[in-house]
Amino acid sequence: MSEIQNTSDTERKGNRLSKIVTRTGDAGTTGLGDGSRTTKDSLRIDSIGEVDELNSNIGLLLCEDIPARVRAALLDIQHDLFDLGGELCLPGMNIMKDAQVARLEELADEFNHDLPMLKEFILPGGTRPAAIAHVCRTICRRAERSMVRLHGAEPLSDAARRFINRLSDLLFILGRALNRAGGRGDVLWQKGKNAA
Repeated sequence: MSEIQNTSDTERKGNRLSKIVTRTGDAGTTGLGDGSRTTKDSLRIDSIGEVDELNSNIGLLLCEDIPARVRAALLDIQHDLFDLGGELCLPGMNIMKDAQVARLEELADEFNHDLPMLKEFILPGGTRPAAIAHVCRTICRRAERSMVRLHGAEPLSDAARRFINRLSDLLFILGRALNRAGGRGDVLWQKGKNAA
């Protein structure tokens, strides 16, 4: 028998979100995964919220018509972001693994392989999926800044910090790859275009 089958119905219900409106946050605090409470404007909750916002925007990108390989990569990333959120809501817990970081590096190499070398900065845009990927990239960078601030106050795992850094790089590459898949090239920045 599995652990779940050995667990009583009462214990299993304790792990389910059977009641969404709890009123426990009305005073400006929220519960962490270890049962402790913190203010809703704490560094930890900022990081959790920004990772959640990133995951939600990746969900928006997944609503677009995108190549199957990109879709599979983004779905895996959504699961990884839930792992990251779990680590953030359990102070002192290390959930993120080096293998998750390594997978992002492999994906970056895979998707970057066929892209032309960049000689100019690019503007976020082109196709709608590429533009959403760039929105995800900027949210990822904000989440990373928030996690750096949190790490200054409370240590975070190396894997968690490396994961969010590699993810922003991958999202930049995916923006380019999605433009190419949509029949568009990069939107190149023209230095001083409107300065004259």
